[in-house]
Amino acid sequence: MKIAMISEHASPLAALGGVDAGGQNVHVASLATRLGAQGHDVEVYTRRDDVALPERVPLAPRVEVVHVDAGPPVPVPKDELLPHMDAFGADLLRRWIAPGATPDVVHAHFWMSGIAGLLSAPPLGVPLVQTFHALGSVKRRHQGARDTSPRERVARERLLCRGVDRIVATCSDEVAELVALGADPERVDVVPCGVDIGRFRPDPGRSAHLHREPGTLRLLSIGRLVERKGVDTVIEALPELPGAELVVAGGPPADHLEDDEEARRLVKLADTLGVLDRVTLVGSVTQDDVRGLMHAADVVVCDPWYEPFGIVPLEAAACGRPVVGAAVGGLLDSVVDGRTGLLVPPRDPGALAAALRRIADDPALGERLGSAARVRAEGLYGWTTVAARTLESYERVVAEGPRSAARGAAPSALAPASAAAPARAVSAR
Repeated sequence: MKIAMISEHASPLAALGGVDAGGQNVHVASLATRLGAQGHDVEVYTRRDDVALPERVPLAPRVEVVHVDAGPPVPVPKDELLPHMDAFGADLLRRWIAPGATPDVVHAHFWMSGIAGLLSAPPLGVPLVQTFHALGSVKRRHQGARDTSPRERVARERLLCRGVDRIVATCSDEVAELVALGADPERVDVVPCGVDIGRFRPDPGRSAHLHREPGTLRLLSIGRLVERKGVDTVIEALPELPGAELVVAGGPPADHLEDDEEARRLVKLADTLGVLDRVTLVGSVTQDDVRGLMHAADVVVCDPWYEPFGIVPLEAAACGRPVVGAAVGGLLDSVVDGRTGLLVPPRDPGALAAALRRIADDPALGERLGSAARVRAEGLYGWTTVAARTLESYERVVAEGPRSAARGAAPSALAPASAAAPARAVSAR
């Protein structure tokens, strides 16, 4: 199968640099690579953000990254890219209309990639599959005025839910949100994100750590240093866990942490609570660093306000480490409460401390949860499995034929909100 992926802001090449790239970068790179290994030809289209980048860069056997000229060839914040999606879509249409260049299926990653896909796939009669990775409707609900997304985002998400041929959601919790936006549940498939179960694996020397004193605990939090990740809740739980130490990985490099507003806020909070001597911020880390930090931890803590999916719980599971996390979003799928980890309400330091205390007082419990998590990761979240399930969605939509093509050309990505009603009329099912 000839597969085109659109990932307008998240280049899969970033996942090759060793630095802990964003979840979408890793997802697109891993999915494309595994599909290529299974005999499919994959092209990933991403926006050129450097004039020196070649047009095409091999990523893996049968997989190429194609740089699309859309806007200035310089880094542009993700939330400022919408005005360039018309140019992105026009460039894709120009490429794909050439003889022999038309893909069998287009898979758009993120909502702005979907806009470019609507402008290019339906006119050619090519089925369009959409993965949102995160929904603006959810982000706005939790962040309110702090949401920096374009004001048109939720309206465009509604357009996409009605206009694409199939949606691949990354977790069960997302399906209800998509249906509320107008998606037909019969055209939504749930396929989780994946993890490299060869790279992230249990520490063969872990048995040396099994005899720690009850009550002691090495905690690890990994992710971007943004308020919604809930690291402050973990710090607020520490006074109730006198034998616990917390390592926080993520954010800018270690020598720039003092310049980061969220890092400063977390340090101030830890100092105020009298636990600063038990909190260590290490800054940005490589994927190899992540594995090493997980091997050294007793528990990986993930306590976000909301989480579209979350790669860290999968990496922890693959490393055989239990997750204590918030019962939100993708964690409801990736963590089986009481079997591979423990789930608690978000933003509840008391509940979080109580769950962590269970593992602190019973070291064998953490090891049992971690072992079960590894088995589950091998069965459900390896990239071979995820790629096969994604391919099933592609084959289904190709067999059904492109419903989007029958609805005519998609409206401009820059159409004002007042133009949304006519656009929906064209796209109505």
